[in-house]
Amino acid sequence: MPPVRFHDPGLSYYTFADAAMVRCPRCDRVAHYDLRVHPEARVVCRSCGLCRTRGCRPPLWLRSETRHGEIWAYNLEHLDLIRRFVAAELRERGPWYEHGRKMTAVARLPAWIKSAKNRTEVLRVIDRMRASVIAG
Repeated sequence: MPPVRFHDPGLSYYTFADAAMVRCPRCDRVAHYDLRVHPEARVVCRSCGLCRTRGCRPPLWLRSETRHGEIWAYNLEHLDLIRRFVAAELRERGPWYEHGRKMTAVARLPAWIKSAKNRTEVLRVIDRMRASVIAG
């Protein structure tokens, strides 16, 4: 069976930061923080109906502690990118001259997340975080 390949798409954290899944300040369930649609940041919770413009973003929903450190993601697309990177046995990047960004979102991941010996533990935590969105 050929190894699972991952090619770094060259995305930065800023690609995902404008639309994040956060903890609702009112009911402590999943809410959406969106900076893309309106000129001011907006927190919208479908559970309790909260719709508020805020200057600062509430704590992220997709975050979890492991024995090595914390794993976090802004939204499900960001979490999926991290999961595909961690699950891959062969990780590829474009040449240094291909694009201006050298430190992409996956390049900035901590070494313990990138390590093959922690792969199963990190994937298990990521799957738990994905399931919390459905349950939350």
